[in-house]
Amino acid sequence: MSRAAPEVVVVADEAALARAVADRFTDAAREAIAARGTFVVALAGGSTPKAAYALLAGEAGAFDWNAVRFFFGDERCVPPGDDSSNFKMASETMLVPLGIPAVNIFRMRGEDDPQAGAAAYRSVLRTQLGDAPVFDYVMLGLGPDGHTASLVPGTDPRDGDELLVKSTAAPYNGTYRLTLTPRAINAARRVEIATAGEAKAQALAAALEGAYDPVRLPVQIVAPLAGGPTWLVDRAAAENLRGTARLH
Repeated sequence: MSRAAPEVVVVADEAALARAVADRFTDAAREAIAARGTFVVALAGGSTPKAAYALLAGEAGAFDWNAVRFFFGDERCVPPGDDSSNFKMASETMLVPLGIPAVNIFRMRGEDDPQAGAAAYRSVLRTQLGDAPVFDYVMLGLGPDGHTASLVPGTDPRDGDELLVKSTAAPYNGTYRLTLTPRAINAARRVEIATAGEAKAQALAAALEGAYDPVRLPVQIVAPLAGGPTWLVDRAAAENLRGTARLH
């Protein structure tokens, strides 16, 4: 069975992108809670998610936040109080303002040895979601070098895929990382990749319209079994797109 082609949604600017991400988060949450009683999400780091989380923090009545289970798509191997921690950013921007109980938040332990941290999060996923975990919604971004989550260029993102969670083999931009593997990402019911700015334009065009090379462009490995992913991008990031991928 062939998979559906990615959908590309282009909005005006970074503010509109944050609004789009927040709205789609809300849509996914309402749909999952209505269907299964819970919403299982893997959060992303980065400036666009941060802006979206700030918007969501002001929408406490949008749906039943107590039905949400928060996981993370990746994390730097730093303590949870470090300014570069994805957990710290999400916590300060959204989780604490909304009063999310700690029992609903499942962070990656970046302060541990990377291999131990990856193993611990595999155990968390399997305990909470089963041996073949399925997220309702996975949030991702795109780096100017083509990375997504902490699947980084120069290594095959498929290595260790069966592990669900792995650590980077070497420091990336100064830190080791923990990341979901493609197997865990692609099993999700919805996967959305948000990116903004002209610095991402070259990587976006290469990912969508260039040759398939996930070692060079790890984001290309994102191909959810349920279809998609959906790309949410601003006009600056979409500037180099040609053809039918560019939708306004």
